[in-house]
Amino acid sequence: MLDIISIINTYYPEDNQLRHILMTHSKQVTDFALKLSSYSSLSIDETFVYEAGMLHDIGIFMTNAPKIQCFGEYPYLCHGYLGAELMRKEGYPRHALVCERHTGAGLCKEEIFSLNIPVPIKDMIPVSIEEKLICFADTFYSKSRLDKKKSLSEARRSIAIHSEEGVKRFDEWCELFL
Repeated sequence: MLDIISIINTYYPEDNQLRHILMTHSKQVTDFALKLSSYSSLSIDETFVYEAGMLHDIGIFMTNAPKIQCFGEYPYLCHGYLGAELMRKEGYPRHALVCERHTGAGLCKEEIFSLNIPVPIKDMIPVSIEEKLICFADTFYSKSRLDKKKSLSEARRSIAIHSEEGVKRFDEWCELFL
């Protein structure tokens, strides 16, 4: 099994509020994804879900999101592809895909281009069942409200604000995982 704590320690060496936010949120998402997996008849790699769930937001420290203690230079929407670059550098390309594809309910290149989102213009939509599961679980938790799990309608609404295509994917995942 991958030593996720060692990887997290590399990028979050200080025991500070940012690390607390990352660890709490990642554990919430991972625990929910594993709970959904345990109810599923689908063939899901739960070890990978644990690892990738805990690492899906590894890139947030490079972004500028002061409300969650991120004081980097990039817009927050970049955290997925930035985290993917870190995971590729660490030698984990499969984990990188989860980082890259989990933002919102995924981003297609048409949305990226038309909305002028500051990320590479390519499809970043979850493909594997594990990618979809982690992305779905992530929609229920916010790093700015660690004490609250969103209801199904709140999670759906948070996707709808940004993307109709994302809502379609979210609804498909509801059928798949709930």
